[in-house]
Amino acid sequence: MCFYNSMSAKATKLAARYGRNLSVVEIAEKILKEQEQYRVNAFSFPEYPIITSDPEIQSYKWGLIPFWTKDEKQANEIKRMTLNARADTIFQKPSFREPIMKKRCIVPSTGYFEWRHEDGKKIPYYIYVKDEPIFSMAGVYDSWLDRSTGEVISTFSIITTEANELTGYIHNTKHRMPAILNQEDEEKWLDPKLEKSDIEQLLLPFPADQMDAYVINNDFLKKKADDPMILNKVS
Repeated sequence: MCFYNSMSAKATKLAARYGRNLSVVEIAEKILKEQEQYRVNAFSFPEYPIITSDPEIQSYKWGLIPFWTKDEKQANEIKRMTLNARADTIFQKPSFREPIMKKRCIVPSTGYFEWRHEDGKKIPYYIYVKDEPIFSMAGVYDSWLDRSTGEVISTFSIITTEANELTGYIHNTKHRMPAILNQEDEEKWLDPKLEKSDIEQLLLPFPADQMDAYVINNDFLKKKADDPMILNKVS
């Protein structure tokens, strides 16, 4: 699955990559415009830059809360189970079946982290797309009104699909990887009029020969998120 992402590109580069504007309130205040996050932990339900059909980069929380959620207690329960959405069940799951048809987004990434299990040990890898400093993970989003506070909370989930040869070797227990979009398919993915069959074709495993990975240090989760040493390769 995909629970540890990396966004080491500054927001200005992110805006240039996707042809979007920077929202001073959403980006500068919530995720700190020039802060580089070498490791983003889904289990902290962080704010994260998201690309939608909107001309501005959005800032949503990781862990999708469906619009129909009743209260804060239910929201806290649901978001722990919606950090990822499986491509093979996304059209049936109550939390995702509306967003996958009408509320698709791009989750920008500079790389992500996964473990290989070998001889009783967990070996962490940093995985990325060759020749793409910033690449696009397929995601879905939703907005929920907390009636107790009047606050509208926008959240997202990363879609996962079957692993390719490279990621399957690394993630050798569940054999999953994030659904990665080709650059030419990015705007198509965001089109709310896209048919189900076309959506499914965009959620296939990304070609292994366009990706690469290397082993990193086991203590990468203990380092501060803005520490570039997180990405150091183990010799």
